[in-house]
Amino acid sequence: MEEAKDFALVTGASSGIGLAISRELARYGYPLLLVSNEEKKLSQVSAEIAKEFAVQTIALYMDLSGRDSAYRLFDYCNANNIKITILVNNAGMFFFRDIIDTDSDKIETVINLHALCPTLLCRLFGQQMILEKRRGYILNMASIAAQMMMPGIAMYNATKSYLRCFSRAMRHEVFDKGLSITTVCPGAAATGLYKLPQRYMKLGIRLGIIMEPEKLARKAVKKMFKRKPEYIPAVILNTFFIFLINILGENLIRRIKKRIDKAIQGKNQDAVT
Repeated sequence: MEEAKDFALVTGASSGIGLAISRELARYGYPLLLVSNEEKKLSQVSAEIAKEFAVQTIALYMDLSGRDSAYRLFDYCNANNIKITILVNNAGMFFFRDIIDTDSDKIETVINLHALCPTLLCRLFGQQMILEKRRGYILNMASIAAQMMMPGIAMYNATKSYLRCFSRAMRHEVFDKGLSITTVCPGAAATGLYKLPQRYMKLGIRLGIIMEPEKLARKAVKKMFKRKPEYIPAVILNTFFIFLINILGENLIRRIKKRIDKAIQGKNQDAVT
């Protein structure tokens, strides 16, 4: 059997931050296992990265929102002799909708995608890295929203908060065994996740409110290799916005929520990465 290579595994790799991180890891020379539920786009970006950076890429079309998805991904790697040295848990979804108006199946999907699957991937690949290599890196993509309690995105806030707390706690359990876990908590990034019109996207970048995914990826990967516990991009207003949201009175928060509801009425589409 061919000797196993050390691969970087990136979930949600077909677009946005996941794609930017994949390209950054390819720049370091890592062969990549790219996972996404966007089959056509994934195949395309996999070929482009392989050509541009002269690294091996494997495109794996897989929906990670199922309860058994982490086990299927782990089994795929073992069956194909793919040894993971870097795990990037980036796959996610975003929507603005009240809990009582959200289908139970969708609630379960978000929990599986943001919490269950990353937890099990950390457990499965983390143990393997420690036992076989005594070294490895995990990069978990949380969000600045993990520190907020905003109506309309309750599932997103809660699951990202779980991922952040889990990552920071597990880090202490495995750090002295050679495995480093870095948590990234970005604010708004210039991706398609929030369905923001291009003119507002460009304005946000110019004002320093929105971060370009390539810049975010460069800094996040550097923090990971330096074995840092957490990276919160210093985008203008991030810290202030967290502070502001958490001190606003309940009545004011509900008034803001009503204005948001009006603004997005009829445009309530889910975004997945």
